[in-house]
Amino acid sequence: MFAQTVGVRPRQKSTAQRICFCPPCSVSLAMGPPPEGALNIAAWNMLRDIVGADPALTQAAWEALRGIEGMLATTEPEPAARPAYFEF
Repeated sequence: MFAQTVGVRPRQKSTAQRICFCPPCSVSLAMGPPPEGALNIAAWNMLRDIVGADPALTQAAWEALRGIEGMLATTEPEPAARPAYFEF
C-alpha cells in the first residue's frame, strides 16, 4: 500500500513496503469475508483485484494445495459414498 498527503505542502509520501503472499494464501484471503476497518478493507480489496485479474493465480493455489497430502480430495469419486443426514 502507498500513502501520501493531499493539500499539505510539502507533500509527504510513505515509503512503500512490500508484502509477498503465496498463491494459496492470497486466494484464501481474497475469498474470505471482509475484515473490519477501512485500512484492512482497502488491503482486502487490493488482494481481490489481484486474484480476480488472472485465473492462473487461483489455478496455482489449487495445484499447491494438491501437493499437500490429504488436504484436498483427488478427482476420483469415493467408493460407495453414503448420503449425509442429521438426526435430531
